[in-house]
Amino acid sequence: MWRSAGVRVRSTVAATALLAVLVLAGAVTGLVLLRSTLYSGEQETGSVQARLVRLSVTTAALSGSDATARQTLDTAVGAQADRGSHIQVLDADGDVVARSARLAGLPALTALRPASARVEHEVVRLPALGEDHRWVVTVLGADVEDRDFHVVVAESTADADRVLRWAGVLLGVGSPLLLCAIGVATWTFVGRSLRPVEAIRARVEGISARGLDGRVPVPAGEDEVSRLAVTMNEMLARLEAAQAGQRRFVADASHELRSPVATLRAAAEVWAGSGGSLAEFTTLVASESGRLETLVADLLALARADEGRLLLVPQEVDLDEVVEVETTRLRSVSGRTVQAVIVPVRVLGDPLALARALRNLTDNAVRHATSRVELEVAQEGDVAVLRVGDDGPGIPEGDRARVFERFVRLDGSRGRGSGGTGLGLAIVAETAAAHGGCVSVRERRGGGCVVEVRLPAGGPQPPSAARR
Repeated sequence: MWRSAGVRVRSTVAATALLAVLVLAGAVTGLVLLRSTLYSGEQETGSVQARLVRLSVTTAALSGSDATARQTLDTAVGAQADRGSHIQVLDADGDVVARSARLAGLPALTALRPASARVEHEVVRLPALGEDHRWVVTVLGADVEDRDFHVVVAESTADADRVLRWAGVLLGVGSPLLLCAIGVATWTFVGRSLRPVEAIRARVEGISARGLDGRVPVPAGEDEVSRLAVTMNEMLARLEAAQAGQRRFVADASHELRSPVATLRAAAEVWAGSGGSLAEFTTLVASESGRLETLVADLLALARADEGRLLLVPQEVDLDEVVEVETTRLRSVSGRTVQAVIVPVRVLGDPLALARALRNLTDNAVRHATSRVELEVAQEGDVAVLRVGDDGPGIPEGDRARVFERFVRLDGSRGRGSGGTGLGLAIVAETAAAHGGCVSVRERRGGGCVVEVRLPAGGPQPPSAARR
C-alpha cells in the first residue's frame, strides 16, 4: 500500500508522522521540565521557610522557659494562624515540639532526618491533611546548644499540578490541530508542486510515435521540475529527429533498391520483346546486381553500426599495410595518378571494417578526381591520421558536415549520376566513431578536398620508415 500510494500521500504521511514524533517528544520534554521547574520553586520556598524558622528556635523556646521566645517560635511556624505553609519543629527524638495550626495533633510528616545544616526534599502525599494532592516536604537539620532538631516545611503542589494539567490540556488539544494544519499544508503545497509534473505526464501521454512534435510545458523558475521539463523537451526533439532520419533512411533505401530493380525489369521486357542480345542483357544484369549487392552491404553495415556491432573483432591492425594494399589496387584499376605517403602506424580495431572504410574513401576520391588521388598515413602523438584527397571540384564548406549523413549526395559531379549510393561516407563516419575516432573534410591545397580520419593509435610501432 505504501508503494502504491502517490508522492502526495507519502509526503503528507511522512511529514505528519515526523512532526507527530517531534511534537510528542517536545511535549513530554516540556512537561517534565515544567514540572521540575515548578517543584524546584516549591522546594526553594520550603528551604527559605525552614531557614527563617531555624532563626526562631532556641533552647528557651523549645523548653518553654521563656514565654517571649516561645511566642516568637509559634509566630514563625504559624501556630495560631494558617500561613499557607505547614511547618513542624521536631526534637532529637522526632517528637513535634512546634507546629502550624493545621498540623495540631499530627505526628511528624516525614521520616527524613538530615544532618545539621543539610536540607533534604521529598514529594509525597499526606492524607492526614485531608487533601488529595502531592506535597513537597523540605527538612532542614539544625542544632542549638548541642541539641539536634529538624524543621519540616510542607508546600502544596496543588497550584503546580494545576499548571501542569492546563499545559497538558493545551498540548493535547493543540498538538492534533497542529498536526492537521501541517498535514493540510503539506498536502496542498506538494499538490501544487506536483501540478506541473502532472501536466508534463498528461502531455507526454498524448504524444504518440506518429507525432513526436509535441512538447511538454515548462513551468516558470529554475527548479527541478523546470529542468525536468526542459530535459523532456530535448529528449522529444532528439526522438523526433531520429524518427525523421529513420523515415528518410527507409524512403531513400526503398528508392535506391527500386531503381536497379526497375532497370532490370525494363531491360528484361525490352529484351523479351525485341529479342535483343543475350550478352548485353547479361552485362546489364551483372551491373545492376552488383549495384544491388553494394547497396545491401552498405545498408547492413549501417544497421550493424546502429546496433553497436560495427566493431566486431578488435585487434591490432597495421594501418599502413591496409593503405598499401588499397594503394596497389588503385594504381592498377583507377586510371588516376595515385600518390601515397605512408609511415608505420598501428591501431586497435577491426581490419575488415577499416579496409571497407578506406575503400569507400578511395572510391569516392577516384569518382570525383580529375587526375590525381593522394593517400597519407601519419602519426601525431597518440593519434593515427589517415588522409585521402583528390583534385576534383571539392566540397563547399557548408556541406562538409552533411556529406557524412546517409543518402546525402551533392549537386554537380557529386550527384546521383556519378554512381554513388550516398552511404559510403556515412559508413566511414560510423567506422571512425566505432573505433573512438572522428572524420572531417577540409580543402586541398591546389583545389579539391581531403577527407581526414583520426583514430587512437595503439600497440608497439615498428621503426618509422615512410614509403611512397
